[in-house]
Amino acid sequence: MNRLPVFAALGLALVFASPAMGDETPPEAGFPVWLQNYKIGAAQRGLKPEWVDATLAGVQYSARAVELDRNQPDDSGKRNVFADYLARQLTQQRIDDGKSRAAAYVPALKRISADSGVPPEIIVAIWGMETSYGRILGGFDLPSAIATLAYDGRRAGLFTRELDALVRMVGENRAYRSQLKGSWAGAFGQPQFLPSSFLAHAKDGDGDGRADIWNSTPDTFASIANYLKDNGWKPGAGWGFRVGVPAGFDRATVANPVKPTECIRPLERHSKWMTAAEWRAKGFQPMNAVWPADTVEMSLIEPDGPGEGAFLTTRNYRAIMEYNCSNFYALSVALLGNAVEPALR
Repeated sequence: MNRLPVFAALGLALVFASPAMGDETPPEAGFPVWLQNYKIGAAQRGLKPEWVDATLAGVQYSARAVELDRNQPDDSGKRNVFADYLARQLTQQRIDDGKSRAAAYVPALKRISADSGVPPEIIVAIWGMETSYGRILGGFDLPSAIATLAYDGRRAGLFTRELDALVRMVGENRAYRSQLKGSWAGAFGQPQFLPSSFLAHAKDGDGDGRADIWNSTPDTFASIANYLKDNGWKPGAGWGFRVGVPAGFDRATVANPVKPTECIRPLERHSKWMTAAEWRAKGFQPMNAVWPADTVEMSLIEPDGPGEGAFLTTRNYRAIMEYNCSNFYALSVALLGNAVEPALR
């Protein structure tokens, strides 16, 4: 599943009704009361009642959304191995599809890349990882899924904020109620944006004055690029590369003294920042790549631990992680980008 960008929990003044806890009471029993409380709170937060009513028309409790939310791969207790994940994601079919799909949009991709500074291959790779190049968009009713997850309470702050953003999308005529289909976790369109990401980063890429990430491929490209740019992508530095670690290298010498406060488990795999020149002086060797400028800061990542494969990554890699807080995901995007890049020359 696509991990959605991490957001801080809301400090809401209104305490919403939570699901009933009795053994014999169905979990959806309190949902209608929660919806009424949500409408009151939404009005207090400045959302027009007619916007709320239009967005929540036909909304229903989604037991399937709750089931999926509570059975994430990271909660399985099993050790996940990057090579296994990569084999599932970076298939030859996905590479071939990416090359053929990208080749059909080279002018648009180059134009959007020039405007944003994000390489075309990275835009295409996220498009491919998220929705198989626009083919798989999800079939859940978004208001139902998001409202259910807000009501369920495990991540109430996140999903209440996303429901507010969805209401604003409809109220401001940036989306139609009939379009609101997507993943069980509230992501939608070809880039799989959350509603708040859509409001913040969706961009018109075809010049018609509307950001349509459902039906317009140029809008999809422009929105992905804008998301990465807004989250720190800088032109010219790339994302990084596979690297050979010198024999006997003492990793304690590059341990990051600053502990992450969000995206904690993935970022705990990252070393401190050092310049490319400093890594080169320590004997690291790029694999099928060249060093960036000496002053470019890079961080060492070994996704499965020492001795199991290593990468030196730039700050642009962190922008990919803002899309999905996972080293497995971000590395797969980067390597898929490398694979489809020849079709974009």
